[in-house]
Amino acid sequence: MKMWLGASFSDTEQFVELALAAERCGFETLTLSDHLFYADFETPYPYSRSGRPRWNARTHWPDVWVTIGAMSAVTTSLRFAPNVYIAPVRDLFTVAKQVSTAAVLSRDRVTFGVGVGWCKEEFVATGQDFHTRGRRLDEMVPVLRSLWAGETVTLDGLPALSISPVPAGRIPVHVGGDSEAALRRAARLGDGWIGNRIYTEEQLDPVLDTLRRQLDATGRSGQPFDVIAPLAVLPDAGTYKRFAAKGVTGTLAAPWWLATPEEKARYGDDTLELKIATMERFAEEVIAKL
Repeated sequence: MKMWLGASFSDTEQFVELALAAERCGFETLTLSDHLFYADFETPYPYSRSGRPRWNARTHWPDVWVTIGAMSAVTTSLRFAPNVYIAPVRDLFTVAKQVSTAAVLSRDRVTFGVGVGWCKEEFVATGQDFHTRGRRLDEMVPVLRSLWAGETVTLDGLPALSISPVPAGRIPVHVGGDSEAALRRAARLGDGWIGNRIYTEEQLDPVLDTLRRQLDATGRSGQPFDVIAPLAVLPDAGTYKRFAAKGVTGTLAAPWWLATPEEKARYGDDTLELKIATMERFAEEVIAKL
């Protein structure tokens, strides 16, 4: 079971220190989320009962790839992934160049966590079509793979082209979302699936069933395929091992969400010191026993 650190909603100046602590504590990957701006969204947020986002205008949303570049400069083994990057709200070449550069600078420690997005306002602001985002992502991923491999591609209306720099290794693609279309896209195009909500066992089981069915349909059953599922369980090595038997290869944890009253009293609420202290406790009580 791979342990990913869910560092979304952290203040920007904390990320470098969180990356150092994550590597020291044995986390495999650090994740952060992607949004372009905050507004009074009319589009309902799909992962809350109220339809309202879980954050506010003061929540930090640093650029994913700039932040990964900074974190990779101070670490040697920790991997990085957005959960998830909204590729179709950008043009193909912006995505290709940003991800490729981050992969080169990190020496192949980037996983491309990608999704279609939910926020129509962001698409309107960048001039991208919200309603065709799924189809456009389906078209983007194979071209991105070719560009990252250093290949020359031919696109309608453009001369044959390539990009540089490109990484030495292959960039894994993990598709986010738990709709039927997203799970089908993950099985068809991805090296894995990454959940972008916290799942109870009852919520996760049908997602896993659908993934297995889609992998069977694409002839990929039995091939390596990551399943990264944030789990609504108390941290426990035995529980994680039980989910691994269901096919879950990794999960996300933000140990400071379960800080004890004593830890909050000692370090303060949402401070860097609290986060590092709870990560160290999590490493000793959970990661070391996996």
